[in-house]
Amino acid sequence: MNYLRLEIICWSCLLIAMAVSTEAASVWKLPTAQMVYEDLEKCRQESLEEDAPTLRCLVKKMGLWTDESGYNARRIAKIFAGHNQMEELMLVVEHCNRMEQDTSHLDDWAFLAYRCATSGQFGHWVKDFMSQKEVER
Repeated sequence: MNYLRLEIICWSCLLIAMAVSTEAASVWKLPTAQMVYEDLEKCRQESLEEDAPTLRCLVKKMGLWTDESGYNARRIAKIFAGHNQMEELMLVVEHCNRMEQDTSHLDDWAFLAYRCATSGQFGHWVKDFMSQKEVER
């Protein structure tokens, strides 16, 4: 009898954990180029056109950054999943995030980690993604 009760409790906990993680994952949505441009304009105004604060504001609005852990490599990889290199991209983002981590200068951390990550192929993907908005106009 105790075994059955323990099993029910374990399954219940598992189901609750799955529901919570599914709900948290479903809150974030893939950004469109249109959304990025709109948020970018707001961030530019808020940060007085300075690059590092503008970038950090933008990636926070997009749900790609937290001040505690920096860039969310998994979410960034999901945006560029069509390139079929999610694991490699996540490694690059995580590496740059760790290398540039500076919790006392968050804007610089976000900016330098971005420059590091976009210095290669990923930088071309970002440009292509952003050019989608120009095509829509």
